[in-house]
Amino acid sequence: MNQQVKKDIFKLVENSRDAIVCSIDENGYPNAKTMFRAKNEGLHAFWFSTNTSAIRTGHWLERPKACIYFVDANDFHGLMLTGQMQVCTDNEIKQAFWKQGDEQYYPLGPTDPDYCILHFTADKGNYYHGLQKLLFHVGETTE
Repeated sequence: MNQQVKKDIFKLVENSRDAIVCSIDENGYPNAKTMFRAKNEGLHAFWFSTNTSAIRTGHWLERPKACIYFVDANDFHGLMLTGQMQVCTDNEIKQAFWKQGDEQYYPLGPTDPDYCILHFTADKGNYYHGLQKLLFHVGETTE
């Protein structure tokens, strides 16, 4: 992978507040939802906050396979990452990601039992720009 493509991929992620996050339901169908990207470490690890009671949280507890997708529709860039989603309910982890304003979603604060952190670990990527497509292993993309 050349350096300019790497730069373009990282720029797409860093400029995206949201990601489309997908789970697999009990019948094997994909389910998609837009979520705020709380944090990422390169392309390898991403964190999101959500409700423990959310439908997709239940999906990932049963079937951790997942994908996330970033898009810049204006410049026709897209990045799909596939991997595993872990549901984290540890209070220390929840506290580390807690932000001012989160109480509107989780009124009991960072120890709210309906608040959890999703940790996505990517394995493979598929990057689109215009009509070009690049399949890669995430390990190839260290910054």
